[in-house]
Amino acid sequence: MAHHKYERLFTPLDLGFTTIKNRVIMGSMHTGIEDLDNAHERLARFYAERAANDVGMIITGGHGPNEEGSIEGAKLTTDAEVAGHRIITDAVHSAAPDAKICLQILHPGPLGDSEKSVAPSAIKSPIKRFVPNELDEVGIEKQIEDHARCAVLAREAGYDGVEIIGSAGYLVSTFLVEKTNHRTDKWGGSFENRMRFAVEIVARTRAAVGSDFIIAFRVPAMDMLQGGLAFDEVVQLAQGVEAAGANIVSSHFTWHESPVPTIATMVPRAAFASVSGRIREKLSIPVVTSNRINMPDIAEDVLARGHADLVSMGRPMLADPELVAKAMEGREDEINTCIACNQACLDHLFTGRYATCLVNPRACNETELNYLPVTEKKKVAVVGAGPAGLAFSTVAAGRGHAVTLYEASDGIGGQFNLAKRIPGKEEFHETLRYYGRMLEVHGVDLKLNTTADPGSLADGGFDEIVIAAGITPRHPDIEGIDHKSVVGYIDVIMGRAHVGDTVAIIGAGGIGFDVAEHITHAGTSAALDIGIFAREWGIDFKHHPRGGVTGVEPAVETSGREVHLLQRKTTRVGAGLGKTTGWTHRITLARRGVQMVSGVEYLKIDDDGLHTMVNDEYRLFDVETIIVCAGQLPHRTLHDELAERDQASHLIGGAFEAVELDAKRAIDQASRLAAAI
Repeated sequence: MAHHKYERLFTPLDLGFTTIKNRVIMGSMHTGIEDLDNAHERLARFYAERAANDVGMIITGGHGPNEEGSIEGAKLTTDAEVAGHRIITDAVHSAAPDAKICLQILHPGPLGDSEKSVAPSAIKSPIKRFVPNELDEVGIEKQIEDHARCAVLAREAGYDGVEIIGSAGYLVSTFLVEKTNHRTDKWGGSFENRMRFAVEIVARTRAAVGSDFIIAFRVPAMDMLQGGLAFDEVVQLAQGVEAAGANIVSSHFTWHESPVPTIATMVPRAAFASVSGRIREKLSIPVVTSNRINMPDIAEDVLARGHADLVSMGRPMLADPELVAKAMEGREDEINTCIACNQACLDHLFTGRYATCLVNPRACNETELNYLPVTEKKKVAVVGAGPAGLAFSTVAAGRGHAVTLYEASDGIGGQFNLAKRIPGKEEFHETLRYYGRMLEVHGVDLKLNTTADPGSLADGGFDEIVIAAGITPRHPDIEGIDHKSVVGYIDVIMGRAHVGDTVAIIGAGGIGFDVAEHITHAGTSAALDIGIFAREWGIDFKHHPRGGVTGVEPAVETSGREVHLLQRKTTRVGAGLGKTTGWTHRITLARRGVQMVSGVEYLKIDDDGLHTMVNDEYRLFDVETIIVCAGQLPHRTLHDELAERDQASHLIGGAFEAVELDAKRAIDQASRLAAAI
């Protein structure tokens, strides 16, 4: 019953001994659940829910093949560990007998977090603490054997195959490039020698598992390293692993240490697919492409262009477990699209928490957060149609409650209406499309241009009242704050305020960075144009120099404004931004000449400009425009007025706490309350 619109996406792929039922792969993501007590049960629920919704093949998060290559709790090294993995594979195959699940074998090499870490040469990764131990001949032989043994255990555990990762700065990839491989034996020197380790692992694994087991190999299609792999070396490697017995070549982009974004929201959709397409021309086995492919039409287009045989969607499967089923049924307007914000998935992992999803807090919480049908239907009023109000309303109505949603403005979305206007954050349009559709699907009574007053709420016969009225921007107490040169961030983003050629921004949190991005940007957003994106980040897709970036200077278009981004804190400006993508915003603004200043004390504003003390020295910012991004205050008046009438109400989102505008927390809090009411 393939949907005619996505003919290629829903065409099965015959591997000879088995068939993948469609072209959608749920790509590998480490979730952090691997380290929790009931890890296998939680992962079983997580993967089974996606399998039940028609994903063709799932690749698990990476698992280490031995002690020195283990990633916290994620490894498969002993017979004893097979039983736990069997819980996962059984759950997937009982949810969908025709779904495939493969274990990703990931040996972190120098990216390991222990003194046991190993590598071809004792060269420390710039992003890790330990210098790895240099492998000798015996050690190399052990690593190859351990990979093959891990695949055998995966087969015993019920997996349909394995994916071996040969990219990203993990062990296998460090053999491939001269930067990390200084060996002079048969495992180093010429490229043929440097790729020997990868090819040998595939050959030995194929010999160990037999011919009827999927082996995928991830090649570093474009490693984004100065002096990285040349395109013909990538092809040579891909052909080498094909000859050694791989069934599928998967293309991966970038090393973790590379200063080029590949998954952030400012990366255009399917930006790297053409690179996979060029590799595909040189192989006779199927090729997978990935990165920023978040909707079925993008995936179908990639296949139509011949860029790949299979499309990998990792984070989009966090955002919506039903993505494939919805596409098949022609309900793509109901897909909860991944906006590539990385705030609840990767940022969580990098700060020692398990992954979930900003737009879908149930992701990785399937065993504890469920939206079950109500036993008693309640009449619920919700005030405010920002992220918190939308999440609460759609979940509560989806469960069966009668929900009325009041919104004072003429549209839904709250702060997301600001976010979607920032160059590089266009994906927020998708979230608003999703919520708008969900309000219709679940029959929420939406009242726009309606200010809810305490009287009618208290007398409206509601069983529950939820206040999600958002925030008011904070007006800092600075002498002259009402000067004509001072404007608020909302007016700037909405295009209602004039911004001069010289600007000071008070406040360098997430909003300060967004405003700086907005006013220094020129021309088309890089997120909407692969050519502009490539220029801004110094990537040459056309000639594919070594690593895709060697010798290419980033060229940034800018509005030409002189901008000073100021903060009171003495820490580095931008230190509080998300770990996964904060650096990209700092680099972008620095390239556009934005001056970032910390340790600022604001004295006064007058016709001369903004008078300050910076680290105890007087400094005048002689600017035309001063933009205030100094935080927010929660909008609680209504809650307090209801309390005076002895009417209880729930506070969620910015109305509950407005420290930083935090859509992740707002949606999570709202969804959990809606699940419980």
